[in-house]
Amino acid sequence: MTDRPPIRFRGRSFLAMVLAPVPPIDQWLAELDALKQRAPAFFSVRAIILDVTGLRFERSDLAQLCEELSRRSITILGIEGIGPTSLGPGFPPPLVGGKPVEDIAPPEPGAATPEAPAAQASAPALVAPPAPSRPRSFVLDAPVRSGQVIQHLDGDVTVLGSVASGAEVIAGGSIHVYGALRGRAIAGAVGDPGARILARKFEPELIAIDGLYKTADDLGGARWGQAVQARLEGDAIVLVPFD
Repeated sequence: MTDRPPIRFRGRSFLAMVLAPVPPIDQWLAELDALKQRAPAFFSVRAIILDVTGLRFERSDLAQLCEELSRRSITILGIEGIGPTSLGPGFPPPLVGGKPVEDIAPPEPGAATPEAPAAQASAPALVAPPAPSRPRSFVLDAPVRSGQVIQHLDGDVTVLGSVASGAEVIAGGSIHVYGALRGRAIAGAVGDPGARILARKFEPELIAIDGLYKTADDLGGARWGQAVQARLEGDAIVLVPFD
């Protein structure tokens, strides 16, 4: 039996368009219908997020709104503004941590739609801005408690305290923990094989670099409790002492 390459988990960033309903919802849906009538393909070529921040929706109200959007062939990939609580079957997943970008202007009456060749030149470009030449770092001067998730995909994450069991740190670059690493550390989350994980006291539940991961059981007792640097060598995570 031939050895298979390890499973990789990678992050990927897409620019999505946000729909934010405004009460009264019936009137908002009528305005949406008018927009779809003059630009039928406006929503079909974009990822759509539903933002219900500030709206006092019951579960049944949200279900009805999702159904109304589905009838209009608007597929919702996620819901923002409801917190991390799972809505259960039949609902898009909740989303947190989105970053606003420039508004996308709806087409004016008579304007070309994405179905027309002219739209390739005139429509707003849905591309992410170029990455900065030097990644930005995020420094957290407090411990990461159990249940907390720290995510920074634009560069390194430095934790001046410890990362508790049940906590998670996700970085686009490297992760530096000046205390004990007892939770999960995911470095190079958007595709960076040069990312590293460094901890003053290495006791993680899981580590991952550029999609390759190891659990505590996989790591065994090697370097446990020591000051450790984890990095990639080919398709393997290696642990190196740095004291």
